Amino acid sequence: MIEEMRLRDLGVIAEATLPMGPGFTAITGETGAGKTMVVTGLGLLLGQRADSGAVRAGAGQASVDGVWVVPDSGPVVDRVRDAGGDVEPLGDGRAELFVGRSISREGRGRASVGGRAAPAGVLADLAEELVVVHGQSDQLRLRSAVAQRDALDRFGGEAVATPLKAYRAAFEDWRRLDAELPSLAADREARADEAARLRDAIADIEQAAPQPGEDADLAARADRLANIEHLRMAAATAHEALSGESDAPDATTLLAEARRALDRAADQDEELAAFGEQVAEIGYRVTDLATGIAAYVADLDESGPHELAAVEERRAILGALIREHGSLEAAIDLLDSGSARLAELDDDGDRLERLSAERDAASRALDAAADELTEARTAAAARLGEAVSAELHDLAMPDASVTVAVTPTAPSVTGRDEVQILLAAHPGAQPRPVSRGASGGELSRVMLAIEVVISATDPVPTFVFDEVDAGIGGAAAIEVGRRLARLARTSQVIAVTHLAQVAAFASNHLSVVKASDGSVTASSVRRLDGPGREAEMARLLSGMPDSDAALTHARELLELGADLD
Repeated sequence: MIEEMRLRDLGVIAEATLPMGPGFTAITGETGAGKTMVVTGLGLLLGQRADSGAVRAGAGQASVDGVWVVPDSGPVVDRVRDAGGDVEPLGDGRAELFVGRSISREGRGRASVGGRAAPAGVLADLAEELVVVHGQSDQLRLRSAVAQRDALDRFGGEAVATPLKAYRAAFEDWRRLDAELPSLAADREARADEAARLRDAIADIEQAAPQPGEDADLAARADRLANIEHLRMAAATAHEALSGESDAPDATTLLAEARRALDRAADQDEELAAFGEQVAEIGYRVTDLATGIAAYVADLDESGPHELAAVEERRAILGALIREHGSLEAAIDLLDSGSARLAELDDDGDRLERLSAERDAASRALDAAADELTEARTAAAARLGEAVSAELHDLAMPDASVTVAVTPTAPSVTGRDEVQILLAAHPGAQPRPVSRGASGGELSRVMLAIEVVISATDPVPTFVFDEVDAGIGGAAAIEVGRRLARLARTSQVIAVTHLAQVAAFASNHLSVVKASDGSVTASSVRRLDGPGREAEMARLLSGMPDSDAALTHARELLELGADLD
């Protein structure tokens, strides 16, 4: 529930603090005093769109701050913490949540949640868990088929929510298959062309049988063969220098002489002997090196122009694959991925049959889920009609009856049911849709009756009613006040009203008071009790707060409100 709300420079309200708390809070005031600004301020705290025109004349910005009492765990606290804010624990499983909103005259706005700046959308998310607002526009929404279906589903609770969830899952399956099937059939020719191209590409790759890294190896081999004479000359010269196959001194002969010289004196000095061992080791390595170079020369001798031609031919084959697929690795990868894709494309005929069968099965499952949902809604509709009719009898419409009709309509994500709330306001009257047959006052009472009934199965922490009593008066207004007070037993109720008959049942009466200095009208809010409340009630009744007759009537109404059972 909302515990307190503070307004600053909003509309005609310069500064005001509204103590709310549990129970039924009635907000009254003279015309133009700013009662509607209270609802506007609450709307800002609930994430509704901000209007810079609501900033009070002469002020730079308007601001609204609120203190909510919420459970110390659950979706509200989770959302607050997701936004970076937090709550203040109160004990007994409750916590305080501080929220704020400001709007400048230039249209810039800021919001805060739990002590941290946050997008206004976070406030809107919290509003879904915290409050239901009803005003003139909400009564108009009750005329829509969507709003009437939503009201029935809320009343039905889990008995409707469970089959509705199952229906939505079945609808999504059917819609997906129904969209995929014609798309597959329409693309069949294009998919056949793709399969032909893919088959040719795979055949070319399989015929070439490329190996990973083969293009780089062939490039190196081609470069070697193109320079074979130069390589042979360099290797032969090196071999001669190492192996002693020419008249010139060679490394092997020189190393052998060095070793023999060292060996002759090795027994005379250990260090010299060590040098001899190193020279011997180098000699072995030079001999191995000469042998390797000789093998390299022999390999070059076996190569020839025919091998270079074969290498270039192979490079041309691989080059064609690289140009086609971007790289040799991409061509090799296509053998795996392309084969799987080709199998999928070649399966089009069987796939069409399978999808068709799956869609038919999904359609049957959708029919079954829709029938179950319709059955649940029909049962809930009968109970809702009876309960709302009973409430209307207590709202000074003793002869009225409400019927909730559930009729077939085109399938959608919400079902195959059209829901209409029908009202027969008088005995013998033909039930007519509230969208066409209800007056403003009747619609207000039907809306209130529905909300009272639904709250028993789908409780809401806070209800806000903006002139729910529009278009009614007398005994009907008394019953509206009585129902609001009873609704306040399980939820916080805040109502802006201009009727004393409604305000009499409030446990907390706030008055928006205006004063004028000749140029700017400013309003404040005060809590009424005792004589002050009696005077405000008398003003509401007659426009004369000091009238003895009006004061007497006001006291009678307050006694009636206090005797609520």
